[in-house]
Amino acid sequence: MNTFKLITAIVPHNRCNSVSEAAQKAGSWGGTVLTGRGISANKFLDFLGLGETSLDVMMILTESEKCNGIFSAIVDSVSEEKKNFGIAYSTNAGQLLKAGNITGDKPVMNGNKKQQLITVILNRGFADDAMAAARNAGAGGGTVLNARGTAKEDDEKFFGVNIVPEKEMLQIVVSEEKKDAVLDAIKTLPCLSQPGSGICFCSEIENFSVLGKNN
Repeated sequence: MNTFKLITAIVPHNRCNSVSEAAQKAGSWGGTVLTGRGISANKFLDFLGLGETSLDVMMILTESEKCNGIFSAIVDSVSEEKKNFGIAYSTNAGQLLKAGNITGDKPVMNGNKKQQLITVILNRGFADDAMAAARNAGAGGGTVLNARGTAKEDDEKFFGVNIVPEKEMLQIVVSEEKKDAVLDAIKTLPCLSQPGSGICFCSEIENFSVLGKNN
């Protein structure tokens, strides 16, 4: 039974065409592009309003055996761009829901991962607070995506808590050593003190690369 990987490439806004073309030539089915905003690792730039950038977040689901080839093609496609052009990483998708069927084996855990993807989904307007807490705990920058819940405010409660439709998704890549400190900092935020105000989870990153020139 096939297993699957999710490749994510985060690049400047309107610059994902070369990434998409390279991935398709390497055997991908295609991908989904979301628009997000980056939060700088520099607090001073954020204070001046200069640290925030518009980003394209391209997500590609592929078979495990094709992942390394597609990932390498993405990295090579932007190797002549400026240094720190973006980042790319892959995670284990485990199972795929397609045309009414779930395919794929259960995820296989590997203890040798060096990077973790922390995903925080919280009510709109609080992603910057979560990023500030994460940064104080040792994280660098992050990417914020606008999102929405699948229910309306007046729908039935989920496990007894209200569901607020307007959300933000914050994604932060951190080293394994910093993961626990960042999670502890996020979960103590006042904006997450009420039940149903958000969730946070981690994914192990397999491949990871900073995109652009090496020097």
